[in-house]
Amino acid sequence: MTARELESHGIATVIIGSGLDIVEKCGVPRYLHNDIPLGNPLGHPYAAAEQRASVASALQLVEQATAPTIRFGKLKWRGGEAWRVNYMKIDETNRETLRLAGIENRRSRLEQIEKGEKR
Repeated sequence: MTARELESHGIATVIIGSGLDIVEKCGVPRYLHNDIPLGNPLGHPYAAAEQRASVASALQLVEQATAPTIRFGKLKWRGGEAWRVNYMKIDETNRETLRLAGIENRRSRLEQIEKGEKR
């Protein structure tokens, strides 16, 4: 919605992401889709060259697209498609570890709030 509003005022936008189904429903003007785990739209953490390549692709999309466009990026996640098998998987092998991590996350956030820190 923000992209559409900016576009209505003559400001070109491009969304970079990895949630194709969501973006298709929103109907953004330009979308660069990197088929990698959510939360990593530009690529692997600290992989500056990979991230720069994503931004360069997005800028090319802004320059070239004259109609609503979805472009598929060339990024590949390390280990190929194996990430899909375990992405957001919860089962008996990790349930307790994830439960404890959630408790710790909530405790840490509450502590930050109590100290007046923003997260």
